[in-house]
This record gives sequence, structure tokens and C-alpha cells, in this order.
Amino acid sequence: MNFKNLMIALAILLVGSSFTGMGKVFPKVNLKDLKGNPVKTESFMDNGKITVVSFFATWCKPCQLEMDNIGEIYEDWQEAYDMEMIAISIDDARGAAKLNALVKSKDWDYQILLDERQQIKNALGFQTIPQTFLLDQNGNIVYEHNGYKPGDEIELEDHIAELAK
Repeated sequence: MNFKNLMIALAILLVGSSFTGMGKVFPKVNLKDLKGNPVKTESFMDNGKITVVSFFATWCKPCQLEMDNIGEIYEDWQEAYDMEMIAISIDDARGAAKLNALVKSKDWDYQILLDERQQIKNALGFQTIPQTFLLDQNGNIVYEHNGYKPGDEIELEDHIAELAK
């Protein structure tokens, strides 16, 4: 293999790993639930379950659409794959004040946490939402995706099913 081909192969490997989330560790920080109680991220990283972590904000319409569409199939996912979903709001204090009403109106059936200081967002280095991470049963990031278009949840389910094997 010549040097040029080697460099191309290395570039493909690096780009591929950035899309799959390999090599990233989910940050261990304290967040708050909707009642203001502290929740350690370790509580869902170390529980032996496949975990989807979706970052959103109250003002983000694609985020809400993603969470609505996942909400329609979430119960089936839980049953089939022994998994859970955690939704983390990156809203500031003003947006966080609207969070309870939004969650109640949407009837989302997963744990909602708040990262007002955007500790996790900054640690993971993403800029746009929705941003979705898939953690394996040991809490390792094995897949990540940003943005949302209808049908993205099918691709996510394929990754969840692969982990559940």
C-alpha cells in the first residue's frame, strides 16, 4: 500500500469513528430532574441497560418531533431491548421555566433531566441539537447522531437492536 492510499484509509477511519461516537466517554456530572433533585449521570451509565440520551431544548421543534416519534415506539423498545431513554434539556433558566409544562403537554414517558450550565454539552463538544447518543450496557458511547428527520429513529433502533444481541 502506498503512502497516499494509507493516508486515505486513515482519513476514512477517523471520519467514521467521529460519526459512530467511538472513543468518547459520557461525562460524569450532576444534573437535576424536573423537581430540582440532583441526578448523577452514573445512575444511567452504570445500570447495565442500553441507554439513549437525547439532548433537546424547549424552543427546538426538531427536538420535540424526535422525542414525539420515539415516544410512540418507546414502550416497544423497552420491551424488546431492555433499554431506557434519558432526555436532557440544555435550556437556560428562562427556557427551563417552560420545561414542566412542555413535558406535561407532550406526555413523554422517559426521564427528563436539565443541564442548565451545559456541562455535558461542552464536555462532549457538540453544537447543534437534537443531539442523540447511544450508550451500551457499560455506559460507553457507541453511536451518536445530530439533527433529526422523520425515520432517524429507525436507524437508531437498528443500532439498539445490534447492541441487544
